[in-house]
Amino acid sequence: MIGSGIFLVDADIARATDSPALFLAAWVVAGLMTIIGALSYGELAAMMPSAGGQYVYLRESLGPMWGFLYGWTLFLVIQAGTIAAVCVAFGKFLGVFFPTISSTHWLWHIAHVPPVRVGPMVLGNMEIGISTANLVGIFLVFFLAIVNIFGMDIGSLIQNVFTTAKGLSLAALIVLAFTIGRNPAAVAANFGDFWRNASWSTLHPVQVGVGGPIVLVNLAILLGVVQVGSLFSADAWNNITFTAGEVKNPRRNIPLSLAMGTCFVILVYLLASAAYMMVLPLTGDPNGQTVFARGIQFAAEDRVGTAALQQIFPTGGALLMAGAILVSTFGCANGMSLAGARVYYAMSRDGLFFRSVGKLHPRYKTPAAGLILQAVWAALLCVSGSYGQLLDYIIFAVLLFYILTIVGLFVLRVKRPDEPRPYKAFGFPVLPAIYIMMASWICVVLLRYKPQYTWPGLILVVLGIPVYLFWSRASASSQQPDSTL
Repeated sequence: MIGSGIFLVDADIARATDSPALFLAAWVVAGLMTIIGALSYGELAAMMPSAGGQYVYLRESLGPMWGFLYGWTLFLVIQAGTIAAVCVAFGKFLGVFFPTISSTHWLWHIAHVPPVRVGPMVLGNMEIGISTANLVGIFLVFFLAIVNIFGMDIGSLIQNVFTTAKGLSLAALIVLAFTIGRNPAAVAANFGDFWRNASWSTLHPVQVGVGGPIVLVNLAILLGVVQVGSLFSADAWNNITFTAGEVKNPRRNIPLSLAMGTCFVILVYLLASAAYMMVLPLTGDPNGQTVFARGIQFAAEDRVGTAALQQIFPTGGALLMAGAILVSTFGCANGMSLAGARVYYAMSRDGLFFRSVGKLHPRYKTPAAGLILQAVWAALLCVSGSYGQLLDYIIFAVLLFYILTIVGLFVLRVKRPDEPRPYKAFGFPVLPAIYIMMASWICVVLLRYKPQYTWPGLILVVLGIPVYLFWSRASASSQQPDSTL
């Protein structure tokens, strides 16, 4: 779950909310939804502790097409796109220590794709080629794929080490901000007028689409709009369900890890955001000459974590934060690489993906073909430069499938009332229903006010329907007995 988002997205949330109370409220909303979603998924994980996780839940509750559409979107965008983005981010932050590693240091510059305006979206406007930064990202993509081929033990060992390291890094940032880094001027600016612009009667400016009109919206709509950043940073909590087939005692440990993991990360995110407010003012000047003057809103390149540590340690803060982000992104990329291939394996076993992906490595019993295929696609996204735009599109698709999966929880209670349920969703049916309503509201808000993040994601999902029909028919044909003599 913890990648680079918590170090970056707070700048955009601060600009949109322009209120200390709403700034933290954005994380409270994301936290409540994430924890409720995880508690709901716990029941499904305990019922169906097999490789594939969410894909299996959708297949069993709503039908194979919905499972496939999730796997299709996961492969094209959600998993591979995030792996590409996180690995390239690793390369960029490695450039803090080795300046020759940069997104502008081209080894092979193929082309610049000009911006193309399509309604409220701007497509293109990206560089295609291999820079030193995305070359490091590509190496990391394949390194993690190969490491995870050698078995869950090695992959989980790396994950445990880096999860501990990034947890300690964030803990250090939080402790420093609340102790020696505490800035009385920032505290006064943020907490002296904590509730400014946070009343129900206050209207907030939001730009519709890219370059669209500025409209005034109320508090409920604003908190829906800013979930693009906070929910994305809190995502990937469902990845543990993908590996259920290789987890010891999954009926107990998957629900437990979902509950404990999401609660821990959300608490850390809330404390980290509050820590930024202890060091930097929320409101800043985009032309400010110092880190403090620019504030959280206008931290250089939105690197709020770096700005906070620079304020605490003016000489070495940037290096400390770059090191913390390297640890965080490495651990995030490894976890996503390890988990994603298990979904493609389950799809292949159902005849809905390449057959080779459904075979395990003869020695290590891992989905080696799926790991390599995922790495190849992620590497191509690194070269194409399209991963940034793809990530813009995923939050709507992710929310859509979370809603459908939790709807599936209700469906399975009716379809399979006698199915053994070692764990039952906490607060059922009230909390799962609240999640569906909150997530649906955010989807509606994003469709209306942030169409550049929603319609492309919806189109990608819909494009999977003819692919599903093709694969399902091909699978059915291959299973029919040969009637020829």
